[in-house]
Amino acid sequence: MEGSEELESSLLTQPWASVCFGESAFIAKACFRDSGYVLLISDLSSIWYESVDTEAVGQRSKELNKRLTAHVSSFLHRLCSLMCPLLAGQQDTTTSFSCHRTPGRLSVHVKSELSGLPFYWDFHCSTAPMEMVSRHLVRPLMRMSLVLQSQLQELTSLLLQKDAEIEDYRESGAALSRDRLRTEPFQEETFLQNFMAESLPQICSAGDGQAFASTLRQLYVAVTQQEVKQARKWHPSGEELLDCAVGKGMLRIQRLLEKPQGTQTRRLRPRRMKQPLPAREPRWPPPQFRSSGCPWPRPSRRRRRGCSAERACLMPSLSHSGASAGPAGSWWHVAG
Repeated sequence: MEGSEELESSLLTQPWASVCFGESAFIAKACFRDSGYVLLISDLSSIWYESVDTEAVGQRSKELNKRLTAHVSSFLHRLCSLMCPLLAGQQDTTTSFSCHRTPGRLSVHVKSELSGLPFYWDFHCSTAPMEMVSRHLVRPLMRMSLVLQSQLQELTSLLLQKDAEIEDYRESGAALSRDRLRTEPFQEETFLQNFMAESLPQICSAGDGQAFASTLRQLYVAVTQQEVKQARKWHPSGEELLDCAVGKGMLRIQRLLEKPQGTQTRRLRPRRMKQPLPAREPRWPPPQFRSSGCPWPRPSRRRRRGCSAERACLMPSLSHSGASAGPAGSWWHVAG
């Protein structure tokens, strides 16, 4: 089942549309699925939204349409068939919409018919969080402005190239057959000044309901689709990770099947566990303890102080001093 996060992600790629509820103008977008719906409405001063799952749809349908008994999916499909024509600018005459505003909330009342019986529905929208406002309006509009600026620069460059081409034709002796087709060379600064002085006031006075024309709606969809692709690239969903793993497994099986007959396949062997080391045997014979008067150093000190050649030099002096050899090669003084 598609979750609320996937519903909102699908809502992101839906374009804004100009709608009217009574005498009030809004822009709205909606996404309907078998798991519920998400509705986003704005008057360019506030933004309201409602996200509803199948359980809430079933409960509300029982409260508003007691005479209608149908599956939740039927109510969702009916709501989609009522809202989609409205967002496309093709409102049905048998359906009426009205709205009521309260502080922090917007209620949209729908009245229509279903199977010959009256059908009612209320959208209870609350104020949208700032993250949703940024995701659905601020960031897409900023990207759209960058795209339009880049488009303007490319068109300006193309016009300058066309002027250079026309000037080359004129210098080569070409002449226009109709004087009304003659144009002056394009001046970018002059064009921008005239646009700001003449066209801009007319565009700004058109009203808030014309915020998203058809061309801008297509641009909005293209920009938001790029954002969704980037989000999936950095944060793939669980289904995409599963599909990737299944695809790799199928590719490995296909490679095994494509091997020619007689080819030996390396078999994977279970990893050997490390065997514990045997217990260390006690030292035998045990070390000999030396008397306090023994001049010979301990074995650990012997390695640091000298080698066998030094011991050979010391042995005669020890024999003359009255020392005798004892068992296990140790030395001690013999009392005189």
